[in-house]
Amino acid sequence: MIRHGESRANAEGLAGGHLGDGGLTDLGRRQARALRDRLVMSRELEGASAFYTSTLPRAIETARIVRAAVPAHLEPVADETLCEISVGEGDGLTWAALVERFGSPDWERDPHEITAPGGESLIDFFERCRAAIERLVERHPGELVVLVVHGGVIEQAMKIYQGLAGHVRLRPRIENCSMTEIEFNGERRRLLRYNDRAPLAPE
Repeated sequence: MIRHGESRANAEGLAGGHLGDGGLTDLGRRQARALRDRLVMSRELEGASAFYTSTLPRAIETARIVRAAVPAHLEPVADETLCEISVGEGDGLTWAALVERFGSPDWERDPHEITAPGGESLIDFFERCRAAIERLVERHPGELVVLVVHGGVIEQAMKIYQGLAGHVRLRPRIENCSMTEIEFNGERRRLLRYNDRAPLAPE
């Protein structure tokens, strides 16, 4: 799982669904190119058999840049189930404006509270990610699958790896254009790497 490069939504503090995403910033493109160059040199993804991305512009643009590091015949397959948590009517608002208009869900008290009208709850998001990961594991047994996704999706995957319930919040640090790799083998799960962004220079 590769987290996308820095997006306009990240840089400007926007709730970044399809409306607020804004694609990558110049820094985000540099991050993606640096990761691509590292992966082309190391050839560590040359054994990949599938390549997926969320449907949000920041992930699609990152995947387009990184594509040179995966086998040439692989086209990124856009999958809506790999998107970041939905903020519904809050899409495109600043986070401050979203909270002012809709409030902030208290997931410690009730993980079923939604982000905003039309959005998802923490439990909704976890279950969507769980189903997506299970589907991909079943579809690609024993294969190396590359996903270009979001920090929230990677957090849910880490919860699945650890066998944690959907309401648990890890609040991990997941850097832009970092890689996290989990091996699924039946009931056995192994974390092979986490937040790997070497040799990307710190901002």
